[in-house]
Amino acid sequence: MQTVENGGPVSRSMGFWRCWSLTVGVMIGSGILLLPSVLAPYGTISFLGWLVTGGGSVLIALTLGHLARRTTRAGGPYAYAHDAFGNVTGFLVAWGYWICVISATTAIAVAFAGYLEVFLPVLHDNPAAQALAALAVIWLFTAINIAGVSSASLTQLIMTLLKLVPLVAVIVLAVMLGDPGNLADFNPKGEPILAAIAATALLTMWAFAGLEAGTIPARDVIDPERTIPAAVVSGTAVTAVLYIAATGAVMLLVPAPDLAHSTSPFSDAVRGAGLWAPPLIAVGALISMAGALNGNILVSGQVPMAVAADGLAPRFLARRNARGGPQGALLLSSGLSSLFLVFNYSKGLVEAFTFLIAMSTLSLLVPLAVAELADIIHSWKRARSWALVAAAALAYTSFAIVGSGEEVIRWGAVLLAAGIPVFYLLRRQDDA
Repeated sequence: MQTVENGGPVSRSMGFWRCWSLTVGVMIGSGILLLPSVLAPYGTISFLGWLVTGGGSVLIALTLGHLARRTTRAGGPYAYAHDAFGNVTGFLVAWGYWICVISATTAIAVAFAGYLEVFLPVLHDNPAAQALAALAVIWLFTAINIAGVSSASLTQLIMTLLKLVPLVAVIVLAVMLGDPGNLADFNPKGEPILAAIAATALLTMWAFAGLEAGTIPARDVIDPERTIPAAVVSGTAVTAVLYIAATGAVMLLVPAPDLAHSTSPFSDAVRGAGLWAPPLIAVGALISMAGALNGNILVSGQVPMAVAADGLAPRFLARRNARGGPQGALLLSSGLSSLFLVFNYSKGLVEAFTFLIAMSTLSLLVPLAVAELADIIHSWKRARSWALVAAAALAYTSFAIVGSGEEVIRWGAVLLAAGIPVFYLLRRQDDA
């Protein structure tokens, strides 16, 4: 069903499964596919990080679902913060979340280029070629999203269903061939237990970044007050189970020293199954990351569009084209993701990925914390049990922020603070 609003045509083409696939499809991407390598140096204590983030993410999903029942506005955390705290807070939440999304787009494209090495050996140890491949995939899915929310959400559904295949295949293979001797020590770095859990919580939280994605395009969702909560909560729970099982499977199949230096751990995990297995897993991994990239790009257009519709950003960002795609917002977001990619690729693939996920996760955690606070304030007198759920979610979010480390917090604070002059500059231009 298509309607016409101020910004252009709006197609309510997203039912439960498309909304669910946006939540699951954005979460299951480069996070799980590279995280076994990122977590390997921490040892098996990383599973405690998974348990913390899995439980905490379900609490966040419940809170977002509760917030989504109260509004049909697009923007997710931005809309909830704007309704509760006004223009300045709403804008800063949108600013931080937007930074998160465009950083995530870059990180996923980096990971995509890493797995593409399986088919294009010329990319190996070739930063320029890797960067070009990453840029190409960003702009391919930008074009699909410009074609409209309906085409983008259908693409998302198909890719989400396909991406579950390699995860299940690796889990089954580990049951048959896994060796517990491949597992690393519990805490090989010798860090204090809470510090190690906090560090792995930040890294594993990245894999759940996207659980809020299903709340963003509310204007394009059928019956959003019912559809969004069901899709977000169920999608998060299913994803948590898959993550823990798949990470354990890779660690059982790949020796810890090799895993720590792998740029395609899932492909390495299935090498014992025959020559055909790594390319098959690599295809599945590429589909998985492509789906996550498509979903992130969809969200990267929706957030500035929602802000602009409230008069807090340039009006051109609120406009949709004839097919309902927020073309101006998409071009701006993907352009900035491309710049992030070029500036960070000199760090090397795994180093660039690790830095980008840390920055992206912190930029997500702060907007989520504000949304959780909004639900606590709203629910405290009306539904005390929901306020307690939101308070537990806020406690977890704060714990993950602390685990991000001083450097990331410092840079994250700078990026968020940069939104203050941007807000007042845009307001001054609007008043003029």
